[in-house]
This record gives sequence, structure tokens and C-alpha cells, in this order.
Amino acid sequence: MAFSTLPRPLVVFGLAGLLPQAGCLALMLVWPDARWFTMAAACFYAAIILSFLGGMWWMAGLMAGRKEPAAYLLAVVASLSGWAGLLPWALGWSWPAPSLGVLGLLLLASPLVDGFLARDIALPPAWLRLRVAMASGLGLLTLAVAALA
Repeated sequence: MAFSTLPRPLVVFGLAGLLPQAGCLALMLVWPDARWFTMAAACFYAAIILSFLGGMWWMAGLMAGRKEPAAYLLAVVASLSGWAGLLPWALGWSWPAPSLGVLGLLLLASPLVDGFLARDIALPPAWLRLRVAMASGLGLLTLAVAALA
């Protein structure tokens, strides 16, 4: 995947966003006693990223001059989905694997929203490819943590 048309910091920092989840997965594998911490950290990180994406989509819809509610609804759903993924922890439920699984699947699907927004806003093709790489990596890492939960 060629990202050379994008600013280097965007690519480096974007792909570095995989490191927290990769670290959680590695920690689960090498230090089983840290399992609850790593599951919580992975769950919180996935939720935060979904909320971040929601904010980006909200602004993209605004910048594109969208009047219909679809882009804004998707942005709010992303943030609310991240929040809902954290509720089991807040309620004291003991098993976060389902939340991690749902959050991982939502992250994997998130580039579909970028494609939807790209109909009205000029997004560089390299950005869309980078988003697929970031979302795929983060989604798959989150699903891997869920599988080990």
C-alpha cells in the first residue's frame, strides 16, 4: 500500500496507533496474570478510537456541507458504540470478551463510513488506503485480545 502522497507524520502516527493494542495482546501472551488489565486497556482504547472516529466523521460531514443526517448519525453511533462497549465494566460484569468482539468488528467496518463520506468530500485515495490499514490492524488486534479473553 502506497501512502507516499500523505504527510509522513500522518502515516507514522496513524500506524503507531496500533501499538497500544499490540502491546495489550503481547502482554496477555507473556504475562497471563495481567489479563484483566490488558483486556480493560484494550477495551478502553478501542472505545476511545471509535469516539475519535465519530468526531472526525462529524467534522467531515460539516466540512462537506452535508445537510442530511446520515453522516452525523454515523458519527454519534460510533461514539455511543464505544461508550456502550465500556458499560459492562461499569456495571461490574465479569467478562469483557463480547464487548471487545463488537468493538473489534466496528473498527473493522469503520472504513465503510469513510467511503460513504468520500462521495461528498475529496479524500485522498492514499488516506482511504491508510484508514483501511489502520482499521484492519486495530480491529484484528482487538479481536485477537477478545479471543484470548
